[in-house]
Amino acid sequence: MQQDPHPFLNPDFQVRWSQLKPECVKPDITLAMEQAARNIKSICSQPLDRLTYESTFGALEQATDALNLGWGRLMHLDSVMDNPAQREAIADMLPEVSRFSASIPLNPALWNVLKKAAECPWVEQLSPTKKRFIEETLADFRESGADLPEEDKNRFAEIQAELTQLTKKFAENVLDSTNAWELIVTDEAELAGLPDSAREAARLDALSKGHGTEESPAWRFTQQFTSMSPVLQFAESDKLRRRLWEGSTTIGTGEYDNSRLIDRILRLRQEKVAMLGFNTFADYTTSRRMAGSGDNALNFINHLHDEVKPCFIQDMSELLAYRNAKTGEQADKLSPWETSYWAEKRRQELYAFNEEDLRPYYSVDKVMQGMFAIYSLLYGIKVIQKPTVCLEGRERTPEEQDAVEVWHPEVLFYEIRDTETGEHLGSFYADWHPRDSKRGGAWMNCLSYGLPPMDGQPRIPHLGLMIGNMTKPVGDKPALLAHREVETIFHEFGHLLHQLLSDVEVKSLSGTNVAWDFVELPSQINENWCWEKESVNMYASHYQSGEDIPDELFAKMRAARNYMSATAFMRQLTFGKLDLELHVHTDRYLGRNIEEVDDEILSDYRVPMTAKGNSVARRLTHIFADPTGYAAGYYSYKWAEVLEADAFSRFLKEGVLNKQTGRDFRRCILSKGNSKPAAELYRDFMGRDPDAEALLIKSGIHQA
Repeated sequence: MQQDPHPFLNPDFQVRWSQLKPECVKPDITLAMEQAARNIKSICSQPLDRLTYESTFGALEQATDALNLGWGRLMHLDSVMDNPAQREAIADMLPEVSRFSASIPLNPALWNVLKKAAECPWVEQLSPTKKRFIEETLADFRESGADLPEEDKNRFAEIQAELTQLTKKFAENVLDSTNAWELIVTDEAELAGLPDSAREAARLDALSKGHGTEESPAWRFTQQFTSMSPVLQFAESDKLRRRLWEGSTTIGTGEYDNSRLIDRILRLRQEKVAMLGFNTFADYTTSRRMAGSGDNALNFINHLHDEVKPCFIQDMSELLAYRNAKTGEQADKLSPWETSYWAEKRRQELYAFNEEDLRPYYSVDKVMQGMFAIYSLLYGIKVIQKPTVCLEGRERTPEEQDAVEVWHPEVLFYEIRDTETGEHLGSFYADWHPRDSKRGGAWMNCLSYGLPPMDGQPRIPHLGLMIGNMTKPVGDKPALLAHREVETIFHEFGHLLHQLLSDVEVKSLSGTNVAWDFVELPSQINENWCWEKESVNMYASHYQSGEDIPDELFAKMRAARNYMSATAFMRQLTFGKLDLELHVHTDRYLGRNIEEVDDEILSDYRVPMTAKGNSVARRLTHIFADPTGYAAGYYSYKWAEVLEADAFSRFLKEGVLNKQTGRDFRRCILSKGNSKPAAELYRDFMGRDPDAEALLIKSGIHQA
């Protein structure tokens, strides 16, 4: 295949991943910035008495298309295929891209044109969606410094550029410190209690890294969740669990210390929003979200904390008493490497339920197929898998001519079509297993935005992706997932459907481009279909026998659902509380030791333990790996849980596989993007405002 002269900017729907090489980054991104600059100059130079929507706001939305396309592909590769040459290329271009992006709303000529256009009589003749786009664009510009005095704009741009670099470094430190830690076990006796699947995965991982042999095996453990979680939950060796936990305290420390980055990021965020007239960074981020202010978001977290705390204290007291009874000791505190282990032991005893009993029913391929069937039924869509090929520097064979190119051999590709019209609504990649070159966690992203049919033009499909770090296949077995991993797949597919089923005429308002505390509703509501037998039977079958999950096992799973739910609830509140305190009361914490700050903020959100690790802030990429990201927004997970618990009550009432209810959710929520305020969209589906009590009842904190 001939090398494309500018592969990062190639507009083809199917991306030629093998051509996206580090040496192409600088010429391609530079060209894209030059094109964007010309486009913006054209907007600025037009006569002010001839302005139209198409020549102003419409043109602005398209002005940076090539740059967004190329940079988006590069940032995606950075998260799934990290390598030194690519990292160097990104570091070289990142300051320039950051400066250019920050300069757009700081351009006085452009801002003048947009303000003049917004005052034109023709605005009243536009569709409601285009009117909203104008309002949102003006607000975006103001929040990006457009109204700042000229003498302040340079400083504002400098802050933006530095934040981009610092947050990128934070993410790299987390990835590098995660990869720098490993534990090699050579005595199999240390692995007592560990599930066979986790044990075999560790053995194969060790072999792949040159540790042990088939005759004399070794087992490799890392700080990847799928490696350490089974150890903390099941390993009988207190020493082994402790070593894994101590490994987690190295993330974002030492050579990869993130504490100074955190302080600098907080200072810059506060300086930035003060220039815009906001008291706090949290007020800035929430001003156009459902919460409305940093104080409202913090009050929301504090209220939930007060409701949950008694149950949380009871959870932990009962767990300590159980541990002491089983060991014959009289410890007054648990150790952090003990909690998951004794919680699992107690759950098995109370409910005769072991999560590992579910794994044989959750092969990743069947989970995906069944999940597609559920939402095809509900939303009137069809999901079709396409053949894929990873070229890795080679040419296609004749048999591969129609295959979709992917960035790694494990990546899958699908397209979604409307069952009534047959229209191609969107396509997506799926990449499920951990690699050293891939950051941890799970996420969804959009590579290119589609449009509904307009002005005689056919529909343009969306292109997205969903990524995870799930259990790998072991030997000749398929990848068998834990229940929480199944929930993660459903969660990310919810985000993906929010984008791919979007039917909004303005790309910038489509899909997941909604208020941050609304964006998790379509993802979190999906997790409910992992708990209803009618839907679970559509994807859960034994990988060998094909049998459904036995009713008895399912009943045990349901009975154990809210076991120690207050503890899990409090854990999420912990992240939200730390995040909001740092961004509402920033001045209290600047220049201080991050562990001291962590203790002060979260003293009422934890119980005393025998050991304390480093602050979770050191590795909290949601908050510090992006100039904004989930900063002052982690509360939105719980906010959206309130929305989804309440919204799913309609499905429970009308049928979890009720087609009409599903179509209404697609029509009112999934298809609308940000074309209307989030509160209106919610009322369109439910006919009322959300009821927070639904989540406390669902979690077992309150009784129905």
